[in-house]
Amino acid sequence: MQVKLAKPRSFCAGVVRAIDIVERSLQLYGPPVYVLHEIVHNHYVVDQLRQKGAVFVESLDDIPTGEKVVFSAHGVAKQRMTEARDRGLEVMDATCPLVMKVHLEVQKYAKEGKEVILIGHQGHVEVIGTLGQYDAKLGGAMYLVQSVADVEKLQVKNPSALGYVTQTTLSVFDTEKIIAALKRKYPLITGPKSDDICYATQNRQQAVVDLSEEVDVLLVVGTENSSNSNRLREVGAQHGVKSFLIPGPEDINPDWLVPDCVIGVTAGASAPEILVNGVLDRLRELGAKTVEEMPAEDEKITFPLPRSLRAVNG
Repeated sequence: MQVKLAKPRSFCAGVVRAIDIVERSLQLYGPPVYVLHEIVHNHYVVDQLRQKGAVFVESLDDIPTGEKVVFSAHGVAKQRMTEARDRGLEVMDATCPLVMKVHLEVQKYAKEGKEVILIGHQGHVEVIGTLGQYDAKLGGAMYLVQSVADVEKLQVKNPSALGYVTQTTLSVFDTEKIIAALKRKYPLITGPKSDDICYATQNRQQAVVDLSEEVDVLLVVGTENSSNSNRLREVGAQHGVKSFLIPGPEDINPDWLVPDCVIGVTAGASAPEILVNGVLDRLRELGAKTVEEMPAEDEKITFPLPRSLRAVNG
């Protein structure tokens, strides 16, 4: 057996920033530091931060008045920010800057009197936060579509004043079809000046497309609630490769691997490299003889921490 390792893979700049915000907050203030929702969608990362003193909650009501709270990388509705400050909580916002870009687009459309269509997955934390950016008091409305079929069924109030945005972790290929359907149905619709699907999502999906030409099986390291990890598995499957989402090395089923097969390995943007290394070690135990990383440039994008946390450690 041979292993081909996708590049890029694992953490993106937004995930690194979010984790750093929790860790720097713990260094500066000491535990507990409360985090609304999982900081990123990876159980290993959340467990590691929990061991350091982070307390993960699903409601602001679970946080004592006056404590510190970190909002996750997925972003929150404007109402959550208001509620936190009204309760005297000290907020550290770890929303990914690329998610924040989408929030600002929604707010801009609302102020222009446009209704907004969001392409995304219902119930995902990022989608809930993005839907919560639209000010309905301005008289418009916001709609969620998940498929071309949803577009066909959609009824809006004013087809001549529409904008669209997307969740940042969608399949590039599926989203292109939905956007095309929107433009066919609503010729006057406007979209963002640059893609809402983030650079890391696009780069990792393209790496899987390239890898799919060379491998028989694809293993995607990531947890089941990670949108970008699920999309990587889907992209592999769409390109004819048996593709499996695995939280860690212990989840590899040896029956997936046949003698002399070529195994592709990648990881979602919220999955740490330590899990990838564990997967490679397990594959060696199962008979993999070589590990070859695909050629690609390193991602050089970084996002600064909030000013209040930059002085930690000098």
